[in-house]
Amino acid sequence: MANLVKDVELPRSTVHRIVAALQAEDLLVSSAEGRIRLGPGLVRLAAAERLDLRASVRPYLERLSADLNETVDLAVLDVDSVLFLDQVTAPQRLRAVSAIGGTFPAYCTANGKALLAELTTEEVRKLVPSRLPKQTPNTLTSRSKLEAELKEIRRTGYAVDREEHSSGISALGKVVHDGFGGKLAVTVPLPTQRLLGREEEIIEALSQACGEIESEIGGPAGDLGVDGDSTATQSAPRL
Repeated sequence: MANLVKDVELPRSTVHRIVAALQAEDLLVSSAEGRIRLGPGLVRLAAAERLDLRASVRPYLERLSADLNETVDLAVLDVDSVLFLDQVTAPQRLRAVSAIGGTFPAYCTANGKALLAELTTEEVRKLVPSRLPKQTPNTLTSRSKLEAELKEIRRTGYAVDREEHSSGISALGKVVHDGFGGKLAVTVPLPTQRLLGREEEIIEALSQACGEIESEIGGPAGDLGVDGDSTATQSAPRL
């Protein structure tokens, strides 16, 4: 408690009152050693908010999937991976499917690269090693090549996975902002053979859907700096 009082620079009585109120709501708990830590109530709040977010975004994912007749994913950055929050599966015999709650490496996926492009170069270097494991013959295996691609993604506003994570599967991805600093990626994964000749169509439909989602959940947050790096640091999405 003494360290907490020092950190927040508030009177001890005020800190005690605030901590007691948060403990009553299960948002803070005291350890056996007297340390204050986050409580399980925050997990329940996050889970409830995640359901609200998915419910808000779901109609736009369904519309995009129906328009393109392709699968659509919703994901967030989870350290150096992407975590899948939702998916609308297209009624195709040959399709790309990932499990909700599953994770893929960020550096070799369209949603991951789109989200990494929202970070500064310094932040990317803290997350991504200089040498990257090879997933397929198309995987970028050096951070320097990844950084060059992230610069291009910042310029175009969308990311492409050309069989970098899974052979035979490509994807296009774009980030949406929730207005509170949170970032999510909407992705259209599909067999590479169905991407040929449709890239412009998919990018246009994806961009329109992401714009509509941003309007629904709060709008864009942060701008890109003059050097191509995001001026806003990546913060936890509004889950």
